[in-house]
Amino acid sequence: MGSAPQDRRLTLEDIEDLRAYERGRVAYRDKVIELKRRRRVAVGPLVTLLFENRETIRFQVQEMVRVERLLSDEQVQGELDIYNPLIPPPGELSATLFIELTSEAALRQWLGKLVGIERSVELRLGSRAGAASGSGARDRDEVVRSVPEAAHEESLTREAVTPSVHYVRFVLSPEQVGLFAEGPVVLALSHPSYEEETLLSEETREELLGDLRP
Repeated sequence: MGSAPQDRRLTLEDIEDLRAYERGRVAYRDKVIELKRRRRVAVGPLVTLLFENRETIRFQVQEMVRVERLLSDEQVQGELDIYNPLIPPPGELSATLFIELTSEAALRQWLGKLVGIERSVELRLGSRAGAASGSGARDRDEVVRSVPEAAHEESLTREAVTPSVHYVRFVLSPEQVGLFAEGPVVLALSHPSYEEETLLSEETREELLGDLRP
């Protein structure tokens, strides 16, 4: 996996021990649930992306420590080494992509059809209505395509079936960050078997700008 810059990477000091975490867990969990609400985007009926940041990853590590009863620094550091690469550096967005399938029949139907979906996510930036003529044509559409998280991609062993969870990132130039800030921004899937798109809400776009800016 790649690595997040030092100023965003979690350290052992950021992770509470089990007793301290348990005391404040309910309030912290509620805070993170609200944070994830702003950062979760459904694209069509089957795919959801959760855009990760330092706090969502910290919660994930704290929950892993709690569930696995990890007590030593070495054990906790092992979790940090796994999850820190999912924290995006400035100029990037990082997301967990979920294929939302709830039945065996749906799994059999879709997981074979959606191979390669982790390379099919797009951010479409700078889409605008046409000029005063009212033509409705788009003036510009800058596209940033997803890049699969390297270590996760290397771990995939089945070419004919895709996993239901992927980790992807988007790398934006400073000019593209400017377009993102101006809006609107469309999150789209351009897979041959799944073409869907959704307009990011202003709330979500503003939230994600915090990841993109230093």
